[in-house]
Amino acid sequence: MSDDKTKTGGQDRTRVSLSEDYEVRDWAEKFGVTADELKAAVKAVGNDAKAVQAHLKGSQ
Repeated sequence: MSDDKTKTGGQDRTRVSLSEDYEVRDWAEKFGVTADELKAAVKAVGNDAKAVQAHLKGSQ
């Protein structure tokens, strides 16, 4: 069963998902970075949203 795109937000906003293009776009927009910067941050610190945000703030 595929994701139901009509039900957005709230499910697991504590984890950054890179598996879907729209997730990457939304997270990158939220943090004010490019998709590549987001992917590098997730690779560096894992997919915890708070850790990713802290990493991105520290690198700006």
